[in-house]
Amino acid sequence: MNPKVIKSDALLLLTAVIWGFAFVAQRVGMEHIDPFTFNGIRFALGGLSLTPFILYRKMHEPFPTKIKRPGSVLHFFIGSTLAGFFLFAGASLQQVGIVYTTAGNAGFITGLYVVIVPVMGLFWKQRAGAGTWAGALLAAIGLYFLSVTQDFTIGKGDFLVLISAFIWASHVLIIGWLSPKTDSIQLAAFQFAICSILSLCTAIVFETIVFANVMKAAIPILYGGLMSVGVAYTLQVVAQKDAHPAHASILLSLETVFAAIGGWIVLNEILSLRGLFGCCLMMAGMLISQLWSWKRVAE
Repeated sequence: MNPKVIKSDALLLLTAVIWGFAFVAQRVGMEHIDPFTFNGIRFALGGLSLTPFILYRKMHEPFPTKIKRPGSVLHFFIGSTLAGFFLFAGASLQQVGIVYTTAGNAGFITGLYVVIVPVMGLFWKQRAGAGTWAGALLAAIGLYFLSVTQDFTIGKGDFLVLISAFIWASHVLIIGWLSPKTDSIQLAAFQFAICSILSLCTAIVFETIVFANVMKAAIPILYGGLMSVGVAYTLQVVAQKDAHPAHASILLSLETVFAAIGGWIVLNEILSLRGLFGCCLMMAGMLISQLWSWKRVAE
């Protein structure tokens, strides 16, 4: 196998590990501070962590081609603000939901966005193949086994994270529409800033920010901001230059598995056999949906 492909696969696997364990950091952080405070600080750190890359690119390419087009600056600010708002909505629902559920559940349910994206694409007249529908069906059945009780009720935390998965899917579609038209790293940094500002404003109104508690949650915040956002985002960008699309889809989907592993190792979370079966079905649905879509692209 090509050494570059092996290296990119290793980097993508590391990215999935970092993102998976981020669910654990989010869960631990909630023991000390409230959700909006946590998100406000971690996304501020995430945006700041991308600043060196932005400055480096500006030094080597002061006037990127994508920024030269007429109206591109206005397009960038409007699009980035919209992306930041959806990022805020998705992250907020996920962060509040994770207070009431496990890191493993949150990871697998959030991962459903990869199935939801092609289904939502139908509203933009994007065709969905048989693999997409098969994946969606398997994921829905898996969600039932993981989260729906015998009384046909779903836990508050799982429900909030499920709603966030739909918002994450919308966010992916917005980024997919916007990223070809602007600089991807600047887009990421700006949307992180918008998300941070909205989160901190909400925290000031509805939460009590105590500096001592923020310091107690320093490690989860630093991990969520610097590792999950700054390091993992950079690794993904670098790795996908040489990665096979199918490899990237599979490896990044393992984020959900590492969330469950992290919850088990760090938080002593244990999945029931019913929940484990549901996770397997959801994982299968995600993989089928992604691999089928890449197969169609290749053809």
